[in-house]
Amino acid sequence: MNKEVDMSKYQIRTDLALDCVEEKVKLKGVSHKTDIINGIKVTSVKLENINELNKKKGKYITLEFEDVTDAKNRDKIIKTLTQVLKKMLNLSADSYGLIVGLGNDKSTPDCLGPKVISDIIVTNHLYLLDELSSNYKRVSAFSPGVMGETGIETSDIIESIVKKIKPDYLIVIDSLASKSIERLNKTIQITDTGIQPGSGIGNKRKEISYDTLKIPVIAIGVPTVVDATVIVSNTINFIYKNYAFNKEYMNDPKSKLTFNNVNYLKKNIKENLNDKRELLGLVGTLNEMELEKLIYEVLNPIGYNLMVTPKEVDFIIQKLSDIISISINKSIHDIDKI
Repeated sequence: MNKEVDMSKYQIRTDLALDCVEEKVKLKGVSHKTDIINGIKVTSVKLENINELNKKKGKYITLEFEDVTDAKNRDKIIKTLTQVLKKMLNLSADSYGLIVGLGNDKSTPDCLGPKVISDIIVTNHLYLLDELSSNYKRVSAFSPGVMGETGIETSDIIESIVKKIKPDYLIVIDSLASKSIERLNKTIQITDTGIQPGSGIGNKRKEISYDTLKIPVIAIGVPTVVDATVIVSNTINFIYKNYAFNKEYMNDPKSKLTFNNVNYLKKNIKENLNDKRELLGLVGTLNEMELEKLIYEVLNPIGYNLMVTPKEVDFIIQKLSDIISISINKSIHDIDKI
C-alpha cells in the first residue's frame, strides 16, 4: 500500500536567520542584503511582523569569515563586529549595560558565553565609588549558568537582576546551532530580537527579549554545533558538487597538477538533476529540504540524530570568545587599543 509520509513536522535545528533565508525563494515580510565590510562578508536580514521564517520581528546581522586563528583575519572580524555593535547599540554617554554570558561552562561547545564574560571590562563598581573614567561607560556582567545546574529558569534570573539594577540595555552571548557545516564556528549572528536559550538543540527555555524585560536586548551568537541530519545532507550535496566538478574539470590540462587539491565548493559549478539521479537514484530527485527531512525521519526515531562539534572546538571557542569580548569592550567604551 502506498502511503505518503507527511514530513512537515520534521524541523532541522538552526538559530541562524541566514540559514532560513537561503531556503526560500520568495519571502513575505523579509528583506536582506549582503555587503563586504573590512573584507568580511556581512548579511543583514530584516524581518517584519509577518514573515515566513517563524522568527521574531527585527534585524539579524550575520558575519561570515574564514580562519579565526589568522591574526589579520581576526583583526578584520573585530573591527567589523565592533562597527556593527556600535551602530546597533547607539549608546548615550550615561548608558548602563548588563552583559550576560549564557551557557554551560562545563561543556566546551556551550561555554562561549561564560568565556566572553570573563574578559568583559566591568566598571559598575567604579561608578558606584565615583571613580569611573570618562572613557568608560557603566557596565555589569555575569553568567547565570544553566537550568540543569541551578534549577532556575535563566530568564527568571536575568529578569530579577534587571529589575534590581535597572540597566538601560542587555547584551546576551550564547552558542547556537546551524544547519550548515560551512558556517560552523565561522559565523557570528547579532540580532536585536533577543534570544531563546536552548532552542537550537530542541531544549527551548523562556525567551530573553524586549517583550519580557522591557529594555533593548542584543543577542550575539556563534553556531558551535550541528546535528547529524545536517552533516549527512550537507555531505550528499557535497557529493553532487564534487561529481559535477569532476565531470567539468577532470580532462582540463590546466588543472592536472592541482586537481586533487582544489576546493570544488568555491567553484561556480551547477549540478543537474540527471547527475543526481545517476548517483543516488530516487534520493537524487529530492530537493534540499526534502532530503533534510528524509534523513531526519530516518535518524531521529532511533536516537542517532546526534549533536556534533569539531574536534578542535576548545581552541576555536577560545579564539571566538576573545574576538567577541574585545569587540563588545570596544563598542561600549572609548578605547582604541585592547
